[in-house]
Amino acid sequence: MYLAPLNYDRFFKKVFSDKAISKRFLEDFFDTTIEEIELLPTQHKISDDAAVVEFDYRCKIGGKYVIIDMQQWYKPDIVKRFYVYHCVNTAVQLENMPLKAITTTEQEQQGNKDYRSLEEVVTLIWLADDTLNVDHDYLAYAMTPELLTEFVKKEDLWASKDMQCLMEERERLLALLDNRTKQLDFLAKNRLIFALQHNIVRNEKYKPYHSWFRLAEKSRNLKNTAADFEEFAKDKVLSEVMRRLDKSALKPDDMQYITDFSQFAEQFKLWEDGIKKDAEVEGEVRGIEKGIEIGKEQGIEIGKEQGIEIGKEQGIEIGKEQGVEENQLNTAKAALLEGLSIELTAKISGLPIEKVQEIARQLNLWPNG
Repeated sequence: MYLAPLNYDRFFKKVFSDKAISKRFLEDFFDTTIEEIELLPTQHKISDDAAVVEFDYRCKIGGKYVIIDMQQWYKPDIVKRFYVYHCVNTAVQLENMPLKAITTTEQEQQGNKDYRSLEEVVTLIWLADDTLNVDHDYLAYAMTPELLTEFVKKEDLWASKDMQCLMEERERLLALLDNRTKQLDFLAKNRLIFALQHNIVRNEKYKPYHSWFRLAEKSRNLKNTAADFEEFAKDKVLSEVMRRLDKSALKPDDMQYITDFSQFAEQFKLWEDGIKKDAEVEGEVRGIEKGIEIGKEQGIEIGKEQGIEIGKEQGIEIGKEQGVEENQLNTAKAALLEGLSIELTAKISGLPIEKVQEIARQLNLWPNG
């Protein structure tokens, strides 16, 4: 191994803790120029029961709060998980939000948060493997009027040959999108973006961010050599990334971390494959039962075949939902018994830190109280 894997959580944070590196990556990905970047705290307590959200990376660029999170393995909850992170990154602005004075009926001055100062949030989720069942480089979501979605889905409108009607509807929606009354345009400026490394490195089109994901992909091969990274050596920023990942600069616990991480990556892959296989078997059984019912109702034998297909689809979903949590718990127990830290175990298993601490207490590996 010449370079440590950039996709591994510890090394991702080590690389992006450098302001010049993170600045350049964000410039390449968003195709913009950043005058100033401010690194921000990554850990925030969000409730009284000590629940903590920890971002992999968080910064402020002009009027935007940006977070980046690396996801190494398949996880079924990434959409809702990072929607929460996205919301938290907005909510923590309350800490420094200025007050505005309001005069009450008794002519007393009261201080209230001035929400007009709220700034937009961009959440970038770097997915190492998952493609979200698309072939694009990335998927970006923002809050837009529902009328826009209705316009796209309005089949009778698109089936019509009346282009004038279509253009009039488009103009009406453009005016709606441009409506800045009471800062309505703020809603669409907040973006949740899923960057898909698997797709980026395989798509032929070249973008400024392509080199970052290609370097990350090459570093995932634990048998990588110096020759694999020659194309990046002449780039000042990417060569600094390589310096920070260079095996010669790693400590013994870094090497152990790589070993543990890669072993559990293999275990996680087997677990994922097992879920799919078990779900298909369960689906066939449920499908046969469902098919018999369909056959009875319709009075035809073909109902059984239809039911099997329906059952397979339902079974895969049922198997995923029922099997994920149990296997996460088993993975966490195995990791803790192998001596891995609470933080790494949480990252590997996909469980919250609080849940991992609870498991550790049950195994007498974490103090009670």
